[in-house]
Amino acid sequence: MKIQQILEIKELKKYYRVTSGLIPRPVGDIKAVDGVSLTIAEKEVLGLVGESGCGKTTLGKTILRLEEPTSGEILFNGMDVVKLNKGDMRKLRGKLQIVFQDPDSSLDPRMTVGGSIEEALVIQGIKSAGERTERVGALMEKVGLEAGFYERYPHEFSGGQKQRIGIARALAMDPELVIADEPVSALDVSVQAQILNLMMDIKDRDGLAYLFVSHDLSIVKYISDRVAVMYLGRIVEMAEKHEFFKDPLHPYTEALLSAIASLRPADKEKILLKGDVPSPLNPPSGCHFHTRCHRMIAICPEVDPAYREVAPGHFVACHLY
Repeated sequence: MKIQQILEIKELKKYYRVTSGLIPRPVGDIKAVDGVSLTIAEKEVLGLVGESGCGKTTLGKTILRLEEPTSGEILFNGMDVVKLNKGDMRKLRGKLQIVFQDPDSSLDPRMTVGGSIEEALVIQGIKSAGERTERVGALMEKVGLEAGFYERYPHEFSGGQKQRIGIARALAMDPELVIADEPVSALDVSVQAQILNLMMDIKDRDGLAYLFVSHDLSIVKYISDRVAVMYLGRIVEMAEKHEFFKDPLHPYTEALLSAIASLRPADKEKILLKGDVPSPLNPPSGCHFHTRCHRMIAICPEVDPAYREVAPGHFVACHLY
């Protein structure tokens, strides 16, 4: 049976021009997303991990065209999202949704819970107030909220409840792909488990696909089917979940896994990365990771490694392979 790819990204780039001087002149580009290629299949969860500032959130926003891409292709069900005009993009947004990291900042404090969820239905042209109210009530029930909360305001809810509201809002137009941008990082651990289980239940019931952005590998291990690692705007490794945690290949992946005690084999020492993440305005030559790599070889500072498949479904950008 052929797997249907719902999303295919090809050489996607998002650069931000940097200017300097009294009369602003360009001095370079911040390469937030620098040639990313990946796919997400129907009903699949792709976990995206990496340190803060590596470009994970920007990638998610660029896929949705909340940030306009500099170049590359974003194919959603075969349709090139980059080429759509504003009208067509608005129609497509119902099928591509996002759950933000901070439920407080993503909800308008002046709108009731029901109004926040209903807003997407209004924008997409569902005119009947009765139909909208019925739909919002069903969505609130789906995410574990009481229908009586309809007229309440965000400040009356806990962090976990606010994130349930955010999830309900994302589900309003029956999306096929949801980009979850660190959706539980601002919540208590006990609440995190509830929200993750809710997201998995919705995925299984509605057949959703997720791009799940996180810096927490234990959460990614729980929820994902495949895992991709991002560093300085690039994907450096991607593999099926079990293969990823059993046999990490890229030195950066090894370091990330070693930092989490529960995931680190007892016979392996913790790998400490040297220094901070370099600036995406002026990344190192050759392999961008070589300035921090514990396995660097002579070629690393000179030549940018190709991103290649080294085992079935296991991709890595490293000269060691």
